Amino acid sequence: MGWPELYARVILPEIDSTNAEGLRRAPEMAGPTWVFAHRQTRGRGRRGRAWADPVGNFAASLVLRPAGGPEHAALYSFVASLALCEACSALTCEPSRFSLKWPNDVLLDGGKLAGILLESTGSARDGLTLVIGIGVNLAHAPEGEQLEGGALRPVALAAQTGLLIPAEAFLTTLAQHFAALDRQFQQAGFAPIRRAWLQRAARLGDVITARTMRDSFTGTFETIDDTGNLVLHTAQGRQAIAAADVFWEGG
Repeated sequence: MGWPELYARVILPEIDSTNAEGLRRAPEMAGPTWVFAHRQTRGRGRRGRAWADPVGNFAASLVLRPAGGPEHAALYSFVASLALCEACSALTCEPSRFSLKWPNDVLLDGGKLAGILLESTGSARDGLTLVIGIGVNLAHAPEGEQLEGGALRPVALAAQTGLLIPAEAFLTTLAQHFAALDRQFQQAGFAPIRRAWLQRAARLGDVITARTMRDSFTGTFETIDDTGNLVLHTAQGRQAIAAADVFWEGG
């Protein structure tokens, strides 16, 4: 399989942020476009956190113009994380070692391998532009002092599996899997994506803690609902949580 049809790509030696570059270039893009950089100097994670990106790791963003409003666009978090998990499984031939942490982290042997950041501009009425930023520790994992307290230990694909995959080769595999899942999403809706995501979900059925900007909820991870919310069974009843950081004992 080669590069997927209908998707363009921009390959850069170095950039501040692939998400920022995707947003800058979005007005001139005729269709879905991957923006890839061999080195990213100011990568970002969720809530403005820095994302370390040493040479040899993967940094790319996909620029889309999805139909529907922000709620529909937000579901691409699950499309992207599932595609990323499938790409890693295909390249290593060890799918059982990979799992998904809500909302969109990819884990390898229980450690954090990859993260995803969605940003958007515009509106459903005027046309929404969605940028899906993806970072993968292909060669190197961040040092411990760079981590937030309670965060999962970071891992690198090379150290865990012995495979050092060139970042551009990884991009091609990821783009293939994303294109296939996006077709499914557009044709059949979120339900099959949700089912496949739950099959890969880390700690499903376990007690976890979800911390929002204001509250903290601890309960059994039951499912994700049809809008992508995390659903916990807590002492106060069933809670559907739209956005939070997730923690569990031992990580």
